Amino acid sequence: MSALPAADPARRSRRPSGGAGSLLEVAVGEFNTRGYDATSMEDLSRAAGITKSSFYHHFAGKEALLRAALERAVDGLFSALDAPAAHTGTPAERLRAIVRAQVVVLMAELPYVTLLLRVRGNTETERWALERRRTFDAEVTRLVGEAVDAGEVRAGVDPALAAKLLGGLINSIVEWYRPGRPGTDTLPDDVVAAAFVGIIPAR
Repeated sequence: MSALPAADPARRSRRPSGGAGSLLEVAVGEFNTRGYDATSMEDLSRAAGITKSSFYHHFAGKEALLRAALERAVDGLFSALDAPAAHTGTPAERLRAIVRAQVVVLMAELPYVTLLLRVRGNTETERWALERRRTFDAEVTRLVGEAVDAGEVRAGVDPALAAKLLGGLINSIVEWYRPGRPGTDTLPDDVVAAAFVGIIPAR
């Protein structure tokens, strides 16, 4: 897997205050920095400042940590489909709501979403996560198709391609977004505007 520079804020590695949640945060930072395959339990215990036995008290092993991290990211992703706004209004309105919610989740769960986007299917947990992402993409594709049928999206647009392009636009945010950076407070609405209105004014 590709690795982030050590100074990348998506790592969020720090000595944990205690408990499974803070250990998971450290583990996600190490996975994002080193790559999951290249990270050992020794690396994790060293980053957390605890013994391996203490780590095992909370998690059965490295894959259990990966599963917990990816479940958090996937749950956030599917919350975008479950939100009331995703079930109200026209297909295009629902699609806008889902895109906006995805950006909100990405901003709130940046290290976890980053990890989700970098899995390659090398373990059972990674394959599970990839399958969940495919399920999500299928739902977005279906909704784009409804918007095309309703005349809200340009005729002839391939729903699967449009869904991939929307996903690519959103997922690329992990490469440059950093919490607290000036000008990002309106990012969810800005992404929706770029996706559905464009960045060049109509003549």
